Amino acid sequence: MHTIEIQVDEQFQEGTPVELLRQAVFMTLTLQQVRRPCEVAVVVTDDDALHELNRRFRGIDRPTDVLAFPDETHGPFVNAPGQARYLGDVVISFPRAAEQAAAGGHAVEDELQLLAVHGVLHLLGYDDQDEEQRAQMWAAQAAVLRALGVDEGVAPS
Repeated sequence: MHTIEIQVDEQFQEGTPVELLRQAVFMTLTLQQVRRPCEVAVVVTDDDALHELNRRFRGIDRPTDVLAFPDETHGPFVNAPGQARYLGDVVISFPRAAEQAAAGGHAVEDELQLLAVHGVLHLLGYDDQDEEQRAQMWAAQAAVLRALGVDEGVAPS
């Protein structure tokens, strides 16, 4: 079975629906037919952390809502049978999620789930750099959000 670790900065613990985030990650893996056990970490933090990560790893000097860091250590080693594969990390800015939810007129819980789904899809190899890729990713995202019962008014990231 999948292992989903959710880490939330202390200042955002009260407003972060940890179980909903866990369900969003699990539903994404399920609908994407990831059958082999894997591990995913989701970190909910602030704009400063996302700004620094965005600058350091993407060369973009501003905060963003979500970043995904796939595990790219697939070397000559193979996991033992039955052992979960580490898929990667999804890092979400709580303040950016709250701001986007307010601007979109929906609940911050829905926005956080959208960002978690978006990040996991990136871990699974989806990209949104061109129109065709974006359409495929957003269709997959919409299917997961529907399965979760998230308001359809939540726009893709």
